[in-house]
Amino acid sequence: MGKAEREKGKVWERKVAALFREAMPGEQIKRGIQTREGDEAADVECPVFWVECKHRAQISPQAALSQAQDAAPRGRMPLAVLKKNRNKPFVAMYLDDFLDLVSEWWDTRTS
Repeated sequence: MGKAEREKGKVWERKVAALFREAMPGEQIKRGIQTREGDEAADVECPVFWVECKHRAQISPQAALSQAQDAAPRGRMPLAVLKKNRNKPFVAMYLDDFLDLVSEWWDTRTS
């Protein structure tokens, strides 16, 4: 991976961290410490999720989510935040994790 691609990745991780801070006010959310292996820290450190970020011309949601799954400690949901060049960002997560979130959200809406 070239320097320009690494810089694009850093900028994207910072942007994702900022978006999570907006969505979760008061939480300590920041870009994770990056290593070559990428399994010591999430790309974005935040509660609940182990966030893997990708911003590329070609993206494999399955590979990004698998990378997050392999590194996520127990109790953290793997989440891939993806942005294909010149496209709207999206997230990928496992259906059972998504349904857990929907269930918690629904409980707060109906109580």
